[in-house]
Amino acid sequence: MSQFIHIGFGNIVNTDKIIAVVSPESAPVRRLIQHAREIDNAVDATQGRKTKSVLVMENSQLILSALLPETIAARAAFEKEENDEA
Repeated sequence: MSQFIHIGFGNIVNTDKIIAVVSPESAPVRRLIQHAREIDNAVDATQGRKTKSVLVMENSQLILSALLPETIAARAAFEKEENDEA
């Protein structure tokens, strides 16, 4: 069964489809974001705030979030732990 986590501002993503959660500070990630925007493969879920994390999805889409990568990873781990107990 698919699990979803909140990534800020009422936006949720399927945890089964997440490959990586990275910080947008490095130059390679910035180029990746720019390329994804050029080919309309980036989803901006920041609501105009500063991008603090980038979720790389299975279908090569990037999701930009205003939450820290640590926060998103903790939420995903909590959901996984909660489901393992059930």
